[in-house]
Amino acid sequence: MNHHILHSESNIAFGEGGAGTFSDGKLTTNVKNERIAYILETFVKYGAPQDILNQSKAHIGTDYLRKVVVNMRKAMEDMGVRFLFETQFINMHKSERDIEIHIRSHDQTDILHCDNLVLAIGHSARDTYEMLSQHLIMQPKPFSVGVRIEQLQSSINDIQYHGNRSKYLPPASYKLAVKVENGRGVYTFCMCPGGQVVPSMNEDNTICINGMSYRSRDLSNANSAILVSITPDDFKSDNVLAGIDFQRELEKKAFVLGGSNYDAPIQLPLNYIYGEKNTIKDVLPSYQPGVKEADLNQLFPEYINESLKDGLIKMNEKLPGFIDESTILTGVETRSSSPVRIVRDESYQSSIRGVYPIGEGAGSTGGGMKVSRIMIYAKTCVSEFKRMIHPHSVVSVEFEGSHISDSSLRNVFVYLAVYFFIMYLYCLYHSITLILQQRLVRL
Repeated sequence: MNHHILHSESNIAFGEGGAGTFSDGKLTTNVKNERIAYILETFVKYGAPQDILNQSKAHIGTDYLRKVVVNMRKAMEDMGVRFLFETQFINMHKSERDIEIHIRSHDQTDILHCDNLVLAIGHSARDTYEMLSQHLIMQPKPFSVGVRIEQLQSSINDIQYHGNRSKYLPPASYKLAVKVENGRGVYTFCMCPGGQVVPSMNEDNTICINGMSYRSRDLSNANSAILVSITPDDFKSDNVLAGIDFQRELEKKAFVLGGSNYDAPIQLPLNYIYGEKNTIKDVLPSYQPGVKEADLNQLFPEYINESLKDGLIKMNEKLPGFIDESTILTGVETRSSSPVRIVRDESYQSSIRGVYPIGEGAGSTGGGMKVSRIMIYAKTCVSEFKRMIHPHSVVSVEFEGSHISDSSLRNVFVYLAVYFFIMYLYCLYHSITLILQQRLVRL
């Protein structure tokens, strides 16, 4: 990227660890139980800092996370696991005996066979989604798009610590969410103290950005995504992948606004909101390979522009000084979550038996902590299936080379039962609300 060249097959979105490797390394969850300690201990075992075991908001950092992922991979290879780098998943077929996985590597194709297939494909493997849509039941889902805001970390420290930060306090962070006049939600996401804005696109002639921090969080700028909630109704289409098309359109516009050379378009929020002509002060954009000042109003549909502007104003009311002449907006952030969901049943299997979508590949579980819990559950389901076939065999569940106790497995099942019950109530509430609204309209 330093030479304004994107390698679509090898970039920050793919490779060892995926896009999450080049993120902030946050390990946070609202759930408190013994599984969390086990997951954190596993990270420490493979090189994460020891103090994440005691932090309320554990943070590894990009620099450490990259080493941890490599160490985990090497340990798994020692156990017999084979990793196929520079290999594309191009097709699949369910036969009576097993599942066929069609792959391509360096123009050579091959077929692998397996009893069970776990799909941890992330949210950016768009060619894989297109292929899977021919085999699996999928559905569009809400997601978010927006920009990344960048301020001096010293300014955020002054706002949050009221100008009284001591050397013992960490770089300040924030988390904001507001409801704007048109009824949409606007919120901050993946706030990175002392970090930088990085490219996260994987397709030619597009711009997509993300944020990251190193372990020390000691760089000059703070950054965070400012996102607007989007629903499938915003791009009315019968195409289950219409949300991906919507994302791609924004990314292509950002590429053009940035100068068509992988520089990112930027603008002061005051200029974006009020049409002023202020010049950037103090803060230097951290995005590489470069940036270009542009009118971000040309990037989004009007309803997104209205939401972002109203949201930024309301956030500034909550944190006075949040937006000023030392604040930059960089476009465009589109990959906070997947716009499509692979439908799963109560056993976490897709419409093809033996295929288990997890993480962002399932369109519902993007956080590292939650994905780890889902992995444990998926392994348990596979183990129970093996017991049904071989009732006299001894089958244990292992995760990252360690045996999972029965008590931990019970906690996993209790958590997931409560999670799905809450999701059921949520869907039921919105279904009833929609029915009532439709009846009121008829009246």
